[in-house]
Amino acid sequence: MSTGAWKTCGVTTGGAAYCWGFNNSGELGNGTTTSSTTPVAVSGGLTFGSVSSGGFYTCGVTTGGAAYCWGLNRSGQLGNGTMTSSATPVAVSSPLTFASMSAGAVSFEGTAHTCGLTPGGAAYCWGNNGSGELGNGTTTSSTTPVAVSGGLTLASVSAGFGHTCGVTTGRVPFCWGSNGAGQLGDGTTTSSTTPVAVSIGLTFASVSAGIFHSCGVTTGGAAYCWGNNEHGEIGNGTTIPRTTPTAVTGGLTFASVSAGGSETCGVTTGGAAYCWGSNGVGQLGNGTTTSSTTPVAVSGGLTFASVSAGVHTCGVTTGGATYCWGWNNYGQLGNGTMTSSSTPVPVSSP
Repeated sequence: MSTGAWKTCGVTTGGAAYCWGFNNSGELGNGTTTSSTTPVAVSGGLTFGSVSSGGFYTCGVTTGGAAYCWGLNRSGQLGNGTMTSSATPVAVSSPLTFASMSAGAVSFEGTAHTCGLTPGGAAYCWGNNGSGELGNGTTTSSTTPVAVSGGLTLASVSAGFGHTCGVTTGRVPFCWGSNGAGQLGDGTTTSSTTPVAVSIGLTFASVSAGIFHSCGVTTGGAAYCWGNNEHGEIGNGTTIPRTTPTAVTGGLTFASVSAGGSETCGVTTGGAAYCWGSNGVGQLGNGTTTSSTTPVAVSGGLTFASVSAGVHTCGVTTGGATYCWGWNNYGQLGNGTMTSSSTPVPVSSP
């Protein structure tokens, strides 16, 4: 399950991809530009292992390792050598096979970037590169995958707005790209066109790049965030930005975290979902629209396997049921309505 700008996508246990919500650029992948308040099948009959819902576009990796993207393509974020948008999946132009992909957020100009990891842990990125978010030592955009500099072997990669983060197989976090709010976590606000190590002497299991902030979970389950903190998205009880990782308040043990725009959500090792930061449309899921600078429990007592944070947030329970909450102006909650909800609502069956 993955949330993007005004839409959501997910993969069934059988490998079928479904999307719902806004579809002006074909980001639902069903061959139309008609929005949908319930899940619609992505065209092409592909069997996906995972999908990543970015800003007005979506990417996925098939079970055979082939990469496909669909939707907005103003800066080459679909990776097929063009800047032509597509309402159905198009193959990423690369002889490589991928283990995972991450679709980034779109700027106001419609630019975005995408990154992927090969089975061997090599990172490649494509699309917009105005801040060095492709990580290849330049600020030249690319409509096809380019290798991230540094020869790092990554276990995971996460594409944000103008920056990217990843964790090596040795559990060291690195980030690259835009750094005006300190989202690279290296103690500066200087952008970098190549990966820089996050300033912390801890080992990380995963990282998540948001719009202007980043978060990660250590191998011991502690959550840390850094970068912009205007709405409390760092989760340390303040609204002061941080250029180095700062512990999330509460002493919770997390399995994963997801950095959104001005909000963050995570799932504890026991399956409880918590969110913090901006809550103007109920995206924290606690039944209010009051923002919080520390984690608050998502209502409903559900046991989650994963969550994906944004202006709307979605999660998958350990039983495979999908729930969403927050903003719903285009049907991105998937429950057949366009009514926002400050508590989780079940996604309608396709």
